[in-house]
Amino acid sequence: MVLLSFAGHDFFAVGQRALFWPRRQALIVADLHFEKASWFARLGQFLPPYDSLATLADLSALAIATQARELWCLGDSFHDSAGAARLDPAARALCEELGDRLDLRWIVGNHDAMLTAPPCGTVLAEAEVDGLQLRHEADPGDQRPELSGHFHPKFRMSMKGRNVARRCFVATTNKLILPAFGALTGGLDVCHPEIRRATGPGAQALVPVADRLLRFPIAA
Repeated sequence: MVLLSFAGHDFFAVGQRALFWPRRQALIVADLHFEKASWFARLGQFLPPYDSLATLADLSALAIATQARELWCLGDSFHDSAGAARLDPAARALCEELGDRLDLRWIVGNHDAMLTAPPCGTVLAEAEVDGLQLRHEADPGDQRPELSGHFHPKFRMSMKGRNVARRCFVATTNKLILPAFGALTGGLDVCHPEIRRATGPGAQALVPVADRLLRFPIAA
């Protein structure tokens, strides 16, 4: 884990996909996209149907490793609002186990905006926690400190003739965008105009590597 300070709070970046908030013993993730494969299967595009189980297994392992008591999911936890009903028995059981161990909050996103009956936990539109706004998509007009997801940010660069891409966080003084956690999620380049529009000027890509946090200014 690598220390990541934001808006007066100390977090730890856990790998390249999650935040841990030690003061609250809270694990924070975004864009799980459970049941994305089954959604595509209904359209005739068949992908390995194990994305939900793989994502839940990773999430459960992180919750155990960090000894988290809270789990905040910042929207698009399901690839569509009916995704919860399509969870297979093994994935549903693992999800319910997480809900039994943790205070689990699902913040809805654009994909799962009509989510009403997940296997466990509480569904919220947004939340304010210790002075931080937790929502799915960054609000450019809100100057309060904010945690969000939605964009699946990735940092790309060329290194020794190779193109390298890493999930990353995007940060300004008052906005922190989390990478996508889901096993079957792509990524949007941090220089994309929509990310710049959401954050405003001065954004940095934060890439956790081993025991340090690499910071790269995002070009205007």
